[in-house]
Amino acid sequence: MPAMKQTKFEGVYTDGSRQFTLNRDPGHRVYGEDLVSSGGAEYRAWDPRRSKLAAALLNGLEVFPFRPASRVLYLGAASGTTPSHVSDIACDGQVFCVEIASRPFRDLVALCERRKNMHPILADASNAGAYSPIVQSVDVAYQDISQKDQVGILDRNMEALPPSTGKAILMVKARSIDVSANPAKIFARVEGQLIERGYEVEQRIDLAPYEKDHEAMVVAMR
Repeated sequence: MPAMKQTKFEGVYTDGSRQFTLNRDPGHRVYGEDLVSSGGAEYRAWDPRRSKLAAALLNGLEVFPFRPASRVLYLGAASGTTPSHVSDIACDGQVFCVEIASRPFRDLVALCERRKNMHPILADASNAGAYSPIVQSVDVAYQDISQKDQVGILDRNMEALPPSTGKAILMVKARSIDVSANPAKIFARVEGQLIERGYEVEQRIDLAPYEKDHEAMVVAMR
């Protein structure tokens, strides 16, 4: 196979056709992804149809705040598909994974037992005070939650976990906010709400065709 090369983003690799992260748990898959050996190391294929962050990268994401030592708050971690790739990238950092649903949380706990820089937190992301003493501070807040008040939830978490770099990634789910409204108008409304709360919107990425349910990714800084 072609040699693996790092992309312009640290921790993200390509073989010329697909994206990968360096597997920090060699020999083990998280969601059935391909494992590829290259140059004496093992890489995990990063599927854009299973991970919105991977889709955003393929669609032209320019602001990628994750670093090897990053402390990341991941709201809506589910069973850990995308958080596991963030764990690969933030290999010397910490990924705090908040999930409220018990079924995916069981899978998340099993994954975190294997990946020591991932920490499962069973909690409601709208109540940041419940876990802020555990997390304390983060460099990046990443939110992927299907609720109407997405901006409010993000903002409460940013307020509860200072100091931070102020970097936030928000997966905007138009159908969760208003099923009857035009998605483009919802995306614009969310950007306006972020600006009103003191954020600078750095980039917005449409996730189609990888995500077909009217979703976009917004990167903001406060």
